[in-house]
Order: sequence, then C-alpha cells, then structure tokens
Amino acid sequence: MSRADVEADIRETLGLVPEFFAEVPDRLIETEWASFKSLMLSETAIPNKYKELIGLGVSGATRCRYCVYYHTEAARLFGATDEEINEAALVAKNTMGWSTYLNARAFDFDRFKKEFDQIAEHVRAQMAVSA
Repeated sequence: MSRADVEADIRETLGLVPEFFAEVPDRLIETEWASFKSLMLSETAIPNKYKELIGLGVSGATRCRYCVYYHTEAARLFGATDEEINEAALVAKNTMGWSTYLNARAFDFDRFKKEFDQIAEHVRAQMAVSA
C-alpha cells in the first residue's frame, strides 16, 4: 500500500492525518497505521473502553502527557465515565506504589508467587461457597 493510500485511510478514519503519523517514515507508515488501527480502534478481546483505561494507567505511570490526553479522551469516546477514568488513575497509582515497594525491598519472588497462589485458592473457595 502506498503512503498516499495509507494517509487516505487515516484521513477517512480520523478526519485528518495527525502530525505524529505524518512524521512516520514511508517504510513504516503502513505497518504502524495497521497496528494502531487494528489494536486501538477495532473491537478486540478487550473492549475499547477498557483498552483506553489501561492505556491511561500506563500513560500516567510513564508520565506521558500526550498519551494521558489521548487515552483519557479516547476512553470518553468509548463511554468511560469520569468516575471510571478517576478509578483507572487510582489503580495505576496503587500498582506503581506497590511495585516500587516490592522491588525496592526485593522480596523473594518465588515466595510471593506461592503466597499469592494460596490467596487465590482461598478467594476462589470463598466465591464458590457464596455462589
């Protein structure tokens, strides 16, 4: 597919060719657009709203203001509420905090896995009883 064809598809899909796509080299534009379109704009195993909330959490953790803006607004386009957006940010904050603590303390990973597997087994048993 030629660059003109790819840009025509981008324009048809997004209404314009954003600068960040316009600057992608010719040799990569087709694969970059195909990947973005099929993963971020198409329904996949993860519904688009949830993909965008995941993206928002990652964006906050990496402190990318471009991505935070994109994923927040895209989440809204796919139906996320302000409450869901706020919760996604809080989940990311919580995850980053625990990740920092666990890694800084260098807890034994095998023990961590074993303990979590026990926790999961316990919770599954409780869920089965209450069902």
